[in-house]
Amino acid sequence: MTSNFLTRPFDITKYGVVVAGAQKNVGVAALAVVIVREDLIKPMEVCPAVLDFKITADNKSLYNTPPTYPIYITGLFLKWIKENGGLEGMSRLADARSKLIYDAIDNSNGFYVNKVNVKDRSRISVVFRIAGDRGEELEKKFIAEATAAKMIQLKGHRSVGGIRASMYNAITIEEAQVLERFMKDFQAKHQ
Repeated sequence: MTSNFLTRPFDITKYGVVVAGAQKNVGVAALAVVIVREDLIKPMEVCPAVLDFKITADNKSLYNTPPTYPIYITGLFLKWIKENGGLEGMSRLADARSKLIYDAIDNSNGFYVNKVNVKDRSRISVVFRIAGDRGEELEKKFIAEATAAKMIQLKGHRSVGGIRASMYNAITIEEAQVLERFMKDFQAKHQ
């Protein structure tokens, strides 16, 4: 659940095990959150001790030396989430941020394209391409100009290319608006 962890309320009873890296929505790298349903906490002979849920539970998650700094930062982040409306607040923000960017894509008269079915679109990782014969060239220009404008890491995944806007919990509406304006200005210059 790394990409969407704590971006909306979810029914924990639907899952036996939830694993999420904290570095996206709830902290910094070097920490993973693991939630295990109680009936699954039993000795696991196939696992090394460090991955055995029973040993971890029996030791109150302190079987190994915990990464104290990432835990501290995650604590601050959880407090921030609570102060900003909890999971309902994070869900509203995710909806609003992604709507800005999807609207810029969908209203671009085909300049930007997103081939993901609307019902399957991520509210956190918005992917898109620039259409046309110059699409790849313009995507490189888009990323370079965005980087110069201090919007970093918009390059799409190395296996599929394109552009990817990662809008995790800490991204504000105002920051999403900066990207939206940039997209519209870029389209106006290059369409």
